[in-house]
Amino acid sequence: MTQTTTPARPKRAAKPNGQWKIDGPTPLNANEEMKAADNGLNVRQRIEEIYSKQGFDSIDPGDLHGRFRWWGLYTQRAQGIPGGKTATLTPEELEDRYFMLRVRIDGGALTTEQLRVIGQISTDFARDTADLTDRQNIQLHWIDVVDVPEIWQRLEAVGLHTTEACGDVPRVILGSPVAGISKDEIIDPSPVIAEISRRYIGKPEFANLPRKFKTAITGHPSQDVVHEINDIALIGTVHPELGPGYDLWVGGGLSANPRLGERLGAFVTEEQAPDVWEGVVSIFRDYGFRRLRNRARLKFLLAEWGTEKMRQVLQDEYLGYELPDGPVPEQPTEAGDHSGVNEQKDGKFYIGLTAPAGRVSGTALTGLADLVEAHGSTRLRTTPHQKIIALDIAEDQVKDFVGSARALGLEAYPSLFKRSAIACTGIEFCKLAIVDTKDTMIDAVAKIEERLADHEGKLPRQLSLHVNGCPNSCARIQTADLGFKGQLITNEQGEQVSGFQVHLGGTLAGFENGEAALGRTVRGLKVAADELPEYVERVVKNYSASATEGESFAAWAHRAEEDELK
Repeated sequence: MTQTTTPARPKRAAKPNGQWKIDGPTPLNANEEMKAADNGLNVRQRIEEIYSKQGFDSIDPGDLHGRFRWWGLYTQRAQGIPGGKTATLTPEELEDRYFMLRVRIDGGALTTEQLRVIGQISTDFARDTADLTDRQNIQLHWIDVVDVPEIWQRLEAVGLHTTEACGDVPRVILGSPVAGISKDEIIDPSPVIAEISRRYIGKPEFANLPRKFKTAITGHPSQDVVHEINDIALIGTVHPELGPGYDLWVGGGLSANPRLGERLGAFVTEEQAPDVWEGVVSIFRDYGFRRLRNRARLKFLLAEWGTEKMRQVLQDEYLGYELPDGPVPEQPTEAGDHSGVNEQKDGKFYIGLTAPAGRVSGTALTGLADLVEAHGSTRLRTTPHQKIIALDIAEDQVKDFVGSARALGLEAYPSLFKRSAIACTGIEFCKLAIVDTKDTMIDAVAKIEERLADHEGKLPRQLSLHVNGCPNSCARIQTADLGFKGQLITNEQGEQVSGFQVHLGGTLAGFENGEAALGRTVRGLKVAADELPEYVERVVKNYSASATEGESFAAWAHRAEEDELK
């Protein structure tokens, strides 16, 4: 009897990842083909010369759904389309004939003149809409393409722009909102932010990256730029021999596959920082994965390479020198959202103002510009926490300023939940969203505070509450104490309703929480949108009842029994 064996199946060759330095620059998907066909920056000329004159119907689809983003423009969601249609309709079916426009504000630095121009653009062209984002941008809605050249002209006349505010490019550079004014600042990041922006933003050689590239730079000890979730971050620290400089982090990002950034263990001087930034973004451009967009962020390359190889490639191939080892930055001892009234190093005060879930208006922004000038200042900063800060207010002007800002809907002394509430754009304008966010958050916060009115002394000192309209985590739900990811759920009556998956105990650079950690997802825990206030009341009261003295909500949430979290 002859025994036969099935020949072993040959191993299937691994598909290329689309890494330019390994696989070559041949595009491997439609997005890469679009970028290879024409650099996204080139669309501006067509907007100015063709689309703004001939209207929405004249826009080439490749520009509309791709290259427009390189200049801060996304089509917004058509009104009235329910969340259940988000995954079943095409972008063309979901979109309106209007745009969201993102104003890029590197480091969050604004003058009153610039803020007034944004406010006036909002009232003239955007139906008085404006949102403060958690990337230090300001977003406007209802923008008609015919008005875009006039909007650009107004912005650029005061030193603002929308260049690379979206797209597969280096996005806005997050910077400490109190750069140059803080009493305990380690190093002022303003010169580095300005130099990176001057050298690299809007340059064709960095306008075709595998995906977006996010930057955060701070010299403040509170580490106030959510550095753990950026592709590159420079965090102020003091080298024992070289003095103040930066600790280098890479590879952070959230969305559906969250990963916290990691230290490379390298110390970067102020003079080296722009070159180091160029090196890291060049690694991403040359070695980043391009075949699959859901694996095209730097975090996936870091996961494959590890920190040691990432640092070695940076030094050997892009810098040409070794970076010295550096000390770990000290753990923050204060909150980094800069709310309220705080003294500057020159004896004046900065005042951090909270808008409801980041929602403002052109009218409010114009009013704030007037208010700041009336109190002797011309400077403001946006923050990575959907807040806006007035700088340089004299001590005898503070009380009047706080009261006048409150009349504009901007609060210097917000309650615990108002202070921490962050919400993304949501279904009101976003084509990716499944549920409403801004109004849901504003309504929920009011009801939560009413429910917990008699619980004041038992609340934690900090409690972040973030709501997102889809899995993409623009509102950083995995890093919040209470994070809610929008989805459709089935209620007890068998009806599909707006709801949320719950993430608990996430934290970034928290002065109470120790090391950064992603939130805990409790199996099967989903909350209907209209039951969100009741749920928050219940879980906060469970925390109060069983937390040990001094234990943060995040620490408790990670150790609590599942029944306590439901």
